Amino acid sequence: MANGSPVEHGFPHLGTVREAVTALYRRLSRDTVQTFSVSVAPVDVAFCDTDDLHLGAQRVARQMVRHFRLPDARLIVGFREMTHAANVELTAGPEYFVELNDRFRTHRGDIGAALAHEVAHVYLHRLGLAFARTADNEILTDTVAAYLGAGWLLLDAYREDGVSSQKLGYLTPEEFGYVLAKRALLFGEDPSVWFTSPQAYAAYVEGMALAREDGRQPPLTGAGWAGRRRYAHDRRHAHDRRHATGARPAAVYAFTPDPSGGPLRVSFPCPTCHQRIRVPVGGRVRARCGLCRSVLECDP
Repeated sequence: MANGSPVEHGFPHLGTVREAVTALYRRLSRDTVQTFSVSVAPVDVAFCDTDDLHLGAQRVARQMVRHFRLPDARLIVGFREMTHAANVELTAGPEYFVELNDRFRTHRGDIGAALAHEVAHVYLHRLGLAFARTADNEILTDTVAAYLGAGWLLLDAYREDGVSSQKLGYLTPEEFGYVLAKRALLFGEDPSVWFTSPQAYAAYVEGMALAREDGRQPPLTGAGWAGRRRYAHDRRHAHDRRHATGARPAAVYAFTPDPSGGPLRVSFPCPTCHQRIRVPVGGRVRARCGLCRSVLECDP
């Protein structure tokens, strides 16, 4: 939890975020992801200063449990002094003890954001989905919370001005914006109408710009002129060399020869789930991602 300290910006964890989206699709399947098409509604996690602190926290916790389809899980929420925003004890269940930072006693509107992250931890624990490194696992948790419709609260908790700052979660604001934008492009849902923080809206706009770029990379037909020109140059080079080429480290695609002597092939990440897709080079083709089943128009 950044409370008054400098907030990291940009996309330093982008590779891990994309790996997290792929891992989520592999563990859940596209059909299960589709069941999370509706985000947590602001009214369901609203918290007034006149609400009883503990009863209100339990109410919001129950809403998060319902959102993540954990009907037999029970969260016991308490408050104490701590460095982090919150902590959950991951046990076999069905009861899970969540501790929230004492700061939330007076910042009750952000309790939903803190619980979104902690209940996502419980959800992933139940799924058996985790990354090896603790830091990467926290990125996974934030990504899943945002992609499955609860993490917009984490971005909305971000506020920053000339004299103070607040941010919850391990993603940067722009990375939260990116994941929320990927979700918005998938479900046609605009979370920005729920933001109360102008800084959150700005981060979402920046994340949306990058998310749209994922669908404008060669060999997709939506690629821009400059990208298509670079791709054509790399393709000619690959044809001449007849082996895998990585001439430009920034390129998301890679060419590989067909072991059976067939046409050169190009692999590239799916703009929805980031699993790599491999298609033959030469002529327009419609490819379907085997993981998320997105249909992609390509000109390889």
